[in-house]
Formats: sequence, structure tokens, C-alpha cells
Amino acid sequence: MTEMVHGTIPVRGGEPVLPRWWRTIDRWSLACVLILFGIGLLLGLAASPPLAERNGLAPFHYVERQAIFGGAALIAIVLTSMMTPGLVRRLGVLGFLAAFAALALLPVLGTDFGKGAVRWYSLGFASLQPSEFLKPGFIVLAAWLMAANQEVAGPPGRFYSFVIMVIIVTFLAFQPDFGQSALILFAWGVMFFVGGAPINILIALATLVVFAGSFAYNNSEHFARRIDGFLRPEVDPNTQIGFATNAIQEGGFFGVGVGEGQVKWSLPDAHTDFIIAVAAEEYGLVLVLTIIALYATIVLRSLFRLIRERDPFIRLAGTGLACTFGVQAMINMGVAVRLLPAKGMTLPFVSYGGSSLIAAGITVGMLLAFTRTRPQGQIGDILINRGR
Repeated sequence: MTEMVHGTIPVRGGEPVLPRWWRTIDRWSLACVLILFGIGLLLGLAASPPLAERNGLAPFHYVERQAIFGGAALIAIVLTSMMTPGLVRRLGVLGFLAAFAALALLPVLGTDFGKGAVRWYSLGFASLQPSEFLKPGFIVLAAWLMAANQEVAGPPGRFYSFVIMVIIVTFLAFQPDFGQSALILFAWGVMFFVGGAPINILIALATLVVFAGSFAYNNSEHFARRIDGFLRPEVDPNTQIGFATNAIQEGGFFGVGVGEGQVKWSLPDAHTDFIIAVAAEEYGLVLVLTIIALYATIVLRSLFRLIRERDPFIRLAGTGLACTFGVQAMINMGVAVRLLPAKGMTLPFVSYGGSSLIAAGITVGMLLAFTRTRPQGQIGDILINRGR
């Protein structure tokens, strides 16, 4: 049978690794990531000096650290994107096991850095947040289980992945970290839907999520405070949301000018969770729309490339990674403009944070590995392999 799948490439025997990687990688998505990282450094130059001054550090201390962490993230992108899907699957499963063990030990060995939620390990020179690395590993593991479920006489992978998801969400909720819990739940739901979930099960799961949200609201002061603050008709101007909202309004279309913004002097998280407020105030709506377009390009190009993918594992894992990457960016920006309750979530490649940057690099590296142009093989070969 002649291969007729659009986007496939001929196999070139003996081709060096780097030329083959460059020829098959999604270069537009890679370019968007590099631009986002550059924007992050630019905004870090504006947002982090006030914090460095308050902490008695050099003016560009946080920018230098972001450049170092960003360099590590870019290395992770290149190395991971060179891997085969099978190697990425093994990396994801092993990474998930290590991150889950670290997550389980947080109540004993972790710290909250005075923020009221035990989410980090203090390493002295830096901090480590296991949940950031748990996300890509869980997505790969869940995709593997769901794909195995589709095989003839395969294991009940969907059920196994559901149990693992519930365990992770429970661990995260007790930190509490409802933002990462929502991302894990969303990632599993997207893959479950793409894998062909029956509509009645989806409705039952949606009902379960509503019930869990109501339970959390009635039994968690942290969760209830976030929801009540979001539903309150007036914004307290002395809160982070109040400062961010005012900064976005002041920025207008073209911004107040480079270095002229004031929100960075008031927001303690101006360089992390509310970096988009700094962008909106100093550079205006133009830069904000540019950032949104870059994220949209990465997500949409990845999804379009995955549409023609025949391997169910690659299709499920790639879709989960792409959608979670895009939704995390949407949540961060939605919180800043008060479209969503406060979540404490970073903007990938733009916000400051070592764990966030490196984990985002691994996520995008996996996504680029799954979306590389490759020979698809004949459909009959895949059906035969499923039956084995």
C-alpha cells in the first residue's frame, strides 16, 4: 500500500541527528517559545529590580537567575525533542514516579516559604516544586494507559489513569494547591475525551467535579476565600488583584512607557504570577496580544500536526501536553484580569521561577518530540500491532 498521509517524510538512512532533528521539528513552535523566553527576560528587567531592592540583592539578581534557569529549560527542550516517542514515554513514566514520590514527601520535608501552602523543597540555592514536574509525567503515563485500553485484550487503562488522577488531585488539594489540581484534572479530561469517552461518563464526571468543588468551598477556608474574593462585585484596590487590574487599565493600547510602570513597586508577585500586569502597564495591549498569539500558535500548530497522527499514544499525550500548556497560560492571564479566581500559577516561559521554567521546557520538548514529522507507517501495520 502506498503511503498517502500528508506530512510524512521519506526515511533517509544514515542522516546525522541534528540535521534530521532540524528538518522534522516544528520550527514555528520552537521560535514562539524562544520569543516568549525573550519577552520574559525583558519583563524581568522591569519587574524584578524592586523586589531585589527590598531583599537587599543586586538589581538584576532575579533576571540573571531567570537567564540561567531559562538556559537549562532550552537545553531540556532540545534534548527531549530529539527523543523518539518510546523514549519520551519511558522518560515520562520515570519522571512521574520521581515527582510523585517527592509530592508525597512534601508534608514531611517540604516548606511553605511563609505562603501558607507546603508546595516546595528548599535546596538552599533554589527551591523545587514537584507538582510542576508531575504534570508532564502524568500526562504521558495517562496517555500510555488510555492507549493500552484501546488494544485488543488490553488492560483497563482508563480506569487506572482515573484512579491515579484522583490520588494526585487529593494530594494537591491537601497542600492546598487547587490550581495545579485543576490542571491535572483538565489534562486527564481532555485525553479522556479525545480517546472517545462516552457522553454519559463525561456528564457523570462533570457532576462529580461540581460536587467536589462544593465540598471544597464548604470545608476549605483557603478555597472559599479565593472564590468569595472573585465573586465580590468590588475589587479591593490594596490587594494583588486590585493592583493588577489598575495597572492593566493604566496601560491602555501602547502602555505608559518602558520602565515607567508603577505596579512592580506594589505587587510582591509582579515577576511571577502577575507578570502580565507589568507587560500590560508598560507595553500596553499590543504586547499582551502578542503574547496571547504566541501561545495560541504553539497550541494550534501542535494540535493540527497531531490530527494526522495515527499512533493513539502520541495523539493522546500530545493533545494533553498542548492543551495543558495553553490552559495554564489562559489561567494566569485570566486571573490578572479577574476572569478567574486567584490561582497562584505562573505564565510559562515568561514568569520567573526555576521549577516552572525547566518543567515548561520538558513539557514543550515532549510536545515537539510528539509533533515531529515522521513516517506514519501503513494503517494495516498499526491494526496488526494492536491485535498482538
